[in-house]
Amino acid sequence: MTSAEPFDRYVAEHQAGLVRYAYLLCHSYALGEDLVQEVLIRLYPRWAALAEPHPYVMRSITNEYLSWRRRWSTRHIQVVRDDVLHLRAAVLEPPGDGPDPELWSHLLLLPRQQRAAVVLRYYEGYGDAEIAVLLSCKPATVRGHISRGLATLRTALTAAEGEEQR
Repeated sequence: MTSAEPFDRYVAEHQAGLVRYAYLLCHSYALGEDLVQEVLIRLYPRWAALAEPHPYVMRSITNEYLSWRRRWSTRHIQVVRDDVLHLRAAVLEPPGDGPDPELWSHLLLLPRQQRAAVVLRYYEGYGDAEIAVLLSCKPATVRGHISRGLATLRTALTAAEGEEQR
């Protein structure tokens, strides 16, 4: 088995889910794919040293998403080694269980930490402790992000519903 095989196997098994998660965070398949690709490229040289790669990859994607805009103007393209080029992007269909357009428009207006916490809880099924690890905060902070995010969504959806009834 070559050193690239565990990485290739992981990407084959998890790429679609990772891109779906990134898409739910940034609401763009192209940006989601870029975000996942950038994280995987950075992790590839250290892959053999990761005991449990999936939690580390999820946290890296979350951190990359949270810092993406801060570094937007200073981003540059990284050269990919030849042994990584053989990986093909998974064919992705829009998630059938994704948010409806009205909910999504309001979800996009949440602050990034709140949006990440809500997506991790309700679309990825993570618990408070897992989300806390991914967001680098305490479980109580996660509960606060989710509570404030849901309150904002309820208010926005109730207001939109009231306007539709007029």
